[in-house]
Amino acid sequence: MPQYLTPGVYVEELMGGARPIEGVGTEIAAFVGFVDDDEAPRGVPTSVNNWTQYTSIFGTEGPSTPLTLAVHGFFLNGGQRCYVLNVGPDGTVGGTPGEPGISALEHIDEIAIVAAPGMTDAASYDAVLSHCELMRDRVAVLDGPAHVDDLNDLIRPATMSTPSAASASSSSSSSSPSGSSAGSEESTGEGEEGSAPPPPAPTPRRGGGSGGPGGGMARASEWGAEYVPWISVVDPLTGTLVEAPPSGHVAGVWARTDGSRGVHKAPANETVRGALDLTRAFTPSEQGLLNSAGINAIRNIHGSIKIWGARTLAGSASEWRYLPVRRLFAFAEESIQQGTGWVVFEPNDQVLWNAIRRDVRGFLRRLWRDGALMGATEREAFFVKCDAETNPQENIDAGIVTALIGMAPVKPAEFIVFKVSQYTAAAGEEAQ
Repeated sequence: MPQYLTPGVYVEELMGGARPIEGVGTEIAAFVGFVDDDEAPRGVPTSVNNWTQYTSIFGTEGPSTPLTLAVHGFFLNGGQRCYVLNVGPDGTVGGTPGEPGISALEHIDEIAIVAAPGMTDAASYDAVLSHCELMRDRVAVLDGPAHVDDLNDLIRPATMSTPSAASASSSSSSSSPSGSSAGSEESTGEGEEGSAPPPPAPTPRRGGGSGGPGGGMARASEWGAEYVPWISVVDPLTGTLVEAPPSGHVAGVWARTDGSRGVHKAPANETVRGALDLTRAFTPSEQGLLNSAGINAIRNIHGSIKIWGARTLAGSASEWRYLPVRRLFAFAEESIQQGTGWVVFEPNDQVLWNAIRRDVRGFLRRLWRDGALMGATEREAFFVKCDAETNPQENIDAGIVTALIGMAPVKPAEFIVFKVSQYTAAAGEEAQ
């Protein structure tokens, strides 16, 4: 407290009051995989801001690996910035005794999207999901198996008890003169007679492949979303048509949607740029089975390849089944955590509680006005409670301040139902 000993005029600057909470970024992705360039950085997350920078760091020798195809698809679909973690051709997502693996991403706070392109075995699935569950500020984009003949095999949990299907597919592909993969008749667009066979998929390496002979999906988790099928794209390094895992392109769509509409908008019904075809065309009834299992389908809708699902792997009975809801809460929680850092070591009294309510309400009010929260009024959209009831004397003595925050998120209109009936003018007049 200042002391006034000498007569005169004193000017002091006082805090104005509100400390606006700024929203954290949700558009930065991280990709874990491998490249064939021995001189490329390995085991260290590398920041990349565009495709040219990626090729200058990780090489231009083709054909592209799934990691390279994913990064190219990310920037092509609207992504602006990402981190690339090269674990090497013999590395794994979870890491080895000599390599940290995905744990190397833990110290980078700005990451909001994580993907391991082409890594579709149970161990890779679990490593990515466990990382996101630990950090609680990022969501995983997972690739489904490259080729699955039986849809029931796609929705069963992937395990490590069976060999990789992608490896078998690759061996059959290499033995075929045309280079087409097994089951090519079922993998071509609409399955028309005389259509060209699908392009060969990138050769899987250790740590890649699918969970079993028929594939398999990732385990249940609210922190991940899985997408099928793989897509046909032009290899940016060789110019040939290849099959690519969709995670990089999907991550780019997430970033594009966040930038144009906000994290509360479901990244679905959006065109996948660079996708020329699908390795398998799902019917509406088949997608119904996938949707119930929490797997998002990519489909050809009226000639445009679009993402046609926005669910997490949490399950249909979970309150976190919708991807935009999970990402919105992760965004809000991290924003509030970072924006209220000034609270630490402040006197735990009514003045502090009032300041917390004011700042958090201001942040949630902006979300509501942006359309992220449901309700015609603020009272319907959110509440913030921080008073003597949430902070009893025993908590004050322990140095704890508690604020209760509730939000009513908007949820995607997943099923649009129009009930149409015949109308007779005479009957309508009598009803009036």
